[in-house]
Amino acid sequence: MEALRRYTLLESPTGDARALAALAEVLEADAAAAGFATAREGDHLLWTLPARGVTGGELLLLSHYDTVWPTGTLATMPWSVDGDTIRGPGVYDTKAGLVALLAAVTRLRAGGRDHPEVRVVVVADEEIGSPTAGDLVRAEAARATAVLGMEPPHPGGDLKTGRRGSTRVRLSVTGAEAHAALDPDAGVNAIDELVDQLVRIRGVVAGRPVLLNTGTIAGGGRTNVVAGAAYADLGLRFASSEDERAVLAGLDGLTPVREGAVLETCLLSHRPTWRPGDPGLLDRIRRIAAGIGQRLDGRPADGAADTNTTGAMGVPTVDGLAPPGGGAHARHEWVSAAGLEQRTDLLEALLAG
Repeated sequence: MEALRRYTLLESPTGDARALAALAEVLEADAAAAGFATAREGDHLLWTLPARGVTGGELLLLSHYDTVWPTGTLATMPWSVDGDTIRGPGVYDTKAGLVALLAAVTRLRAGGRDHPEVRVVVVADEEIGSPTAGDLVRAEAARATAVLGMEPPHPGGDLKTGRRGSTRVRLSVTGAEAHAALDPDAGVNAIDELVDQLVRIRGVVAGRPVLLNTGTIAGGGRTNVVAGAAYADLGLRFASSEDERAVLAGLDGLTPVREGAVLETCLLSHRPTWRPGDPGLLDRIRRIAAGIGQRLDGRPADGAADTNTTGAMGVPTVDGLAPPGGGAHARHEWVSAAGLEQRTDLLEALLAG
C-alpha cells in the first residue's frame, strides 16, 4: 500500500510533462528493483523481464501511468484509507494495477520461480486515446503470444474479453467575424453553424448501437462579435467496424448550412473494435485463478483501452487485471486493499503458469 500512496501523491495528468517525468522516474526505479530492465520510447516506459527456465512465448502486459485528474486534485480529493477502501486520484485507473504488477514480479523472482519473458508497456497518454503509443503497442503485440491488460476490471472483479471501438474526432468550423449589432449579416457565425452540425451528427448515429458524447465545445470570444471560429471534440464508441465506417463517412460528408462557413473534421485518436475471440486465454486464467482459490469470469466492456489494438490484431488478449474498485474518472474513485493483494497473487500465478 505504501507504493500506491507514493504513486498517488505524484499526480500525473496526461500532457503534463513535468509531472509525468517525476512519476516515471519513481516507477522505473521500482521496476528495476523488481528485476526489470527499463527503457523509454518517448514518454512511454518499456520494461523487460528475461525468461527463466522457459523458452518461447513472450507475454506482453499493458498499463499506463497518466490519469484524467489535473495537478492539484489532491487538495480536494486526498489520499485516504478507510478499512478496505483506498481513495485518491488515479488509484483505480490505474496506479493500483502498477503496484500489483511490480509486487507480483518481486515475489516471483524472490521465490525463484520459472517464467517466460515478460514485456511491459506503460503508456503516457492512454487517457486521451494513446495517440503517440499506438505504434509501440502494435510492435510489441506482434512479438507476443498473449497480452494481459492492466486496466480496471468490471465491477466485482470480472475480466474484459472485448471492447467497443473508440474514436475521437474534432469538428472545426471557420466562419467570419463581424459586429454583432452594426453589421451582423456580414458575418458567418461559426458557433451557430457548429450547433446545427452537432444536431446533424446525432442524425448520423441515430438507429445504430453507437455511443456519442460531445466532450468539448469552444469558440467565439465576445457577445458583440459574430463568432469566427468554433470546434467540438466528439467521443464515439462502436460495437462493430461496419458502424464505425458508416458514421465516419457521414462525418466526412457533412456540408455547411451557412454560405461562407467552412467545415473540417480531424481524427484525434482511434482504437479499433475488439470483438471476443478464442476463449482459450480466459479459460487458462480461470483455471489458474481457481488453483489459488479465486473465481473469475469475463465479458466484453464498453470502455476502450490499448487492448483494443492487440485484440483487433488477433493476439490472444484479456484485460481488467488491475485490482477491483470503482469510480473511474469520478471523484469517488476507490480501490480495494484486499483486491490489491488478491490481484498480486493472481498475477504472480499467471506469470509462473
